[in-house]
Amino acid sequence: QVQLVESGGGLVQAGDSLRLSCAASGHTFSSYAMGWFRQAPGKEREFVARINRSGTITNYADSVKGRFTVSRDNAKNMVYLQMNSLKPEDAAVYYCAATLNTIVGRSTTQYEYWGQGTQVTVSS
Repeated sequence: QVQLVESGGGLVQAGDSLRLSCAASGHTFSSYAMGWFRQAPGKEREFVARINRSGTITNYADSVKGRFTVSRDNAKNMVYLQMNSLKPEDAAVYYCAATLNTIVGRSTTQYEYWGQGTQVTVSS
């Protein structure tokens, strides 16, 4: 089992950058594929980005491709989401998620473990 704690959210202006961090407990962090999701008020939780166990393969939602970068440091049990050129529509609670599943897609149902979320607010 893994526990996840996100940090790094805040209030920024459109065009600014933020880096979210997700700290994972446990000594088997490298066994988990990781994902970032977000949920805006009144909307369903949606996929943002994912990264495989070794950090060599990443995948992004079309809405963030070219602006967001997901990375991980298995030695530190950390996963990151670098968010550049933020837009007001990026505002949401951002969640870190982990899965032991071998085949990982973009669905929330494929991830077993979730953090509590961190709020990102983007003013125009």
